[in-house]
Amino acid sequence: MSEPIAPGTVVRLTGRPEVSGAVVSIDVVGAETRYGVFHDGTVNPYFASQVEGVPTGAEPIQVSSAGLHASLTAALLLDKNSDYLHTRNAGRVDFEPYQYRPVLKLVQSDRPRILVADDVGVGKTIEACLVLKELQARKKAESVLVICPRPLVVDDKWRNELKRFDEDFAHLDSRTLRWCLEETLREGVWPTRYRKAILPYSLLDETLLTGQRPKSRTRVASLDSLAGELKFDLVIIDEAHHIRNRETKAYQCVQRFVDAADAVLMLSATPIQTHSQDLFTLVNLLRDDLVLDWSDYQVMLEPNEHLYNASQAARSATEGWQAAVAECLGQALETEWGRTVMALDPRTAQLRGHLTGDPDDDRVRVRVIRGIEELNTFSEIVTRTRRRDIGEFTTRKPAAHEVDFTDAQQDVYDAVTILGEKIAVTRARGIPVKFLMSTLYRQAASSITGLAPMIEDLFENRLRGAEMSGENEDLTLAPEQVDAFRAEARAIQSMAQRLDGAPDPKVDLLRRIVDDKAGANNKVLVFSTFRHTIEYLERRCDEWGLRVGVMHGGVPDDDRKSIRRRFKLPQTDPDAFDVMLCSEVGTEGLDYQFCNTLVNYDIPWNPMRIEQRIGRIDRRGQASETVAIINLLTRGTIEAEIYWRCLSRIGVFHHALGGSEKILGDVTNAVVDIATNLTMAPHERVAALKQLADNEIARIEEEQRLEDQRADLLGFTGRSFEDNVAEASSAWLEDTKVANLVKAYFETLQPGRSIALRSGRVARVPLGAESVARIVDDLDSYGEVAHRLKRRLRGGKVVLSMTTDPTLAEDDEATELLGPTHPLVRVAARTAQQADPVHAGLRVVSDLVAPGCYPVGIYAWTRFGSRDALTLRFVSSNRDVEDSASALLAAAHDRDSSPLLAMSDSLALDQRHAALWAEARTGHRDVQAATVERRFAALTAQKRRRLDAIRRQLDATTHADIASMKAGELRAAEAAFDRLLDGQRQAAGRAELTARHLANVLLEVVAQ
Repeated sequence: MSEPIAPGTVVRLTGRPEVSGAVVSIDVVGAETRYGVFHDGTVNPYFASQVEGVPTGAEPIQVSSAGLHASLTAALLLDKNSDYLHTRNAGRVDFEPYQYRPVLKLVQSDRPRILVADDVGVGKTIEACLVLKELQARKKAESVLVICPRPLVVDDKWRNELKRFDEDFAHLDSRTLRWCLEETLREGVWPTRYRKAILPYSLLDETLLTGQRPKSRTRVASLDSLAGELKFDLVIIDEAHHIRNRETKAYQCVQRFVDAADAVLMLSATPIQTHSQDLFTLVNLLRDDLVLDWSDYQVMLEPNEHLYNASQAARSATEGWQAAVAECLGQALETEWGRTVMALDPRTAQLRGHLTGDPDDDRVRVRVIRGIEELNTFSEIVTRTRRRDIGEFTTRKPAAHEVDFTDAQQDVYDAVTILGEKIAVTRARGIPVKFLMSTLYRQAASSITGLAPMIEDLFENRLRGAEMSGENEDLTLAPEQVDAFRAEARAIQSMAQRLDGAPDPKVDLLRRIVDDKAGANNKVLVFSTFRHTIEYLERRCDEWGLRVGVMHGGVPDDDRKSIRRRFKLPQTDPDAFDVMLCSEVGTEGLDYQFCNTLVNYDIPWNPMRIEQRIGRIDRRGQASETVAIINLLTRGTIEAEIYWRCLSRIGVFHHALGGSEKILGDVTNAVVDIATNLTMAPHERVAALKQLADNEIARIEEEQRLEDQRADLLGFTGRSFEDNVAEASSAWLEDTKVANLVKAYFETLQPGRSIALRSGRVARVPLGAESVARIVDDLDSYGEVAHRLKRRLRGGKVVLSMTTDPTLAEDDEATELLGPTHPLVRVAARTAQQADPVHAGLRVVSDLVAPGCYPVGIYAWTRFGSRDALTLRFVSSNRDVEDSASALLAAAHDRDSSPLLAMSDSLALDQRHAALWAEARTGHRDVQAATVERRFAALTAQKRRRLDAIRRQLDATTHADIASMKAGELRAAEAAFDRLLDGQRQAAGRAELTARHLANVLLEVVAQ
């Protein structure tokens, strides 16, 4: 090459023409000219004979603002290692920032396994669905198994929640589960038809585990027989406290599924006890590489108490807080874990550096607190969000209204009390006396009119446990069991039947409450445990001319959607309901935050069922600052005594008691014991209920105090999640950018036709046959994820409804909710992606930087290491522009004229980027090395402790067989640790930072 090459010129290697880059430097080595060529993220030296100019016949690809935005959005959507959240608008749910905490922890972990221990009502199911969609966006969740209690399968709780995220999961019963096992054994892969499935705990038995059937010598396909062939991308374990006992078959079956899973998510609202075996069992099952045994668990836990004290000192902001934090940190570092692991952690040095900042600067304290949280030894595997961490959703205003029985009603209630005494005395074998007595008492207090059909159900064995009291099993009685009280029960039935249509002070009180609620927000949610009470109230509401809906466990899914939709409609709509009559079972999983008045027509004796009712309206998204909780009581009933002497005093009506579930369960059992104890005189029952309340109030207060401490001991501070979500969010994945991406795709399908896809509305797009065929072809590569959409498109004439607003799609499954994980968005991204760098001239009105024209380079950086991550990097010679470039470009529009960057500007951007990249690359490698060194130190310490323990057992063993077994265990343990250590070494070797050039922009900034 005779002519010298000017800086900024794009050249390619003569020996490898596919490798090209820009010349950024020139020097002379002896008689040879040497060029520094920037490509593949680094400046590479080549002699003149090794390079040649790239033909310049093709002009740089120039795009509009929409084209640039689409290409950047596509780059993030299509890279499975994107460091940004993809799950905004992933489901027909109004999300809150705290619900992204588990997602962030999981995707940022070097091994995606986490225990979510949130309070009841915080939204663990939604958090699990967000994890599923985020992993799907990264192409890491094609096969998913949900394991949960049987009632959640029977009631379609999980399946309905997943449908809100456009996911269709199949329920596994014993027959389909057996077929799946046999197919996997035969084909070596879990059958496609059930790749997304829900499995109840009730099927986790000996047969599933070993294939051994009860009372049979034949074996069938089992988890043991599938060792090595079973594989799931994600396993979700709901109510994980069901597997806290290692000896149960449920635990052992779940262990097999966990071993076969790439990612695992455990959910449990059970209070966390740091020093109990329960928590250790769960975290050991999740991460046996990190928490090997009980001694490791205790060693890991030891420094956290000192870290808790450090965080308390930092939060106090009192004089000398930095010294107090430093002292606590020093104590943590003196523990075994502190010496062997934390001392090597680069975050420890960073925390010490933060402690030298200005003590009066709140930003310094925040950095210190976050640094302490990150050092917590369990922070990467356990997350907990409590109601009080995120604030009360609303202010509850409870009220109690009492009425008296009429004389005729009192006679019936007295007869029920006498019948209860006779049932207790009879004690016929097989009769659940307490359940039967409490059911009669509660139905009588709820509605005397409902007694007659309830007693008929008793004799006809139609009492359904789930509807009556939340029990899982129905009550069935043999004829001989009810003979002893048949006459009295029939007499009460006749008395109750004669009261139908008679005066009823309690139902009259309900009517006054509903009438007083007339106005713009006239909605009233009325709860009763008993279906016969609900039927009675429905009839009376019809008589009063009220528009009433009914929701209970027997209402079909399709009707439930329509009923809920009509209750949500404004009062002026002729199709609207004013009153909703509900049972707890009927409303499980449904949200009514548009209603601010709840009436308990009867009072559950179980405080958690009370909280379940109130949680339907006291939740995120409630528009009213206060919610009214109105309790209707009848004087002289056992229910009224329980309310006044116990339930109202422990505070369940005033605020959520999350974290006290076990205590509230004990309250339920004690209340039933007291209420059905016929040896107590009335004044003794009152005293016993008061004493119960006093004892449990003290227990709840102590539990909450300990829970506060435990939260910090385990890193469950609940703070900073909004900052974390903001850091993990990208303007290029927001609603408007996703909408513009899809608009551009449809406009290529149907040139000249624009679609009105914008915030706050549903776009309806008629599609011709050719467009439908093209979309279906484009969707083919997305397999099962796109199956539902392809089925809809093949339904003849198509008008596709689309929106980016979850509230508009919440009650309409026919409307496509466009988020980063939607197949249409993925297809649009694939169409918009650019293979080569693009150029654009844009204009933005902003006061973020001084007015002017600025060159901006856009690059995709991918960090390889223990966890790969892609981020966008914006480069400019102006530092203010560089810091604000993402926001400026996201708001920019086309200029009237769009000249390309001058060669000198392109060269300056390349040089600036090369310097930034080199600095970041070195820092990334240092961080990866320090991270691996920390994990290496932890594993080495664990290996030493574990192997020393086995050697001590081996030295103390004289029996040959046991000694041989221990020696084999020692060899296996050594081999297992060596594999883990090799994995850490390999992670260290992968540390690298690569860069890909996406675009150059000439950005004109105009002052507002």
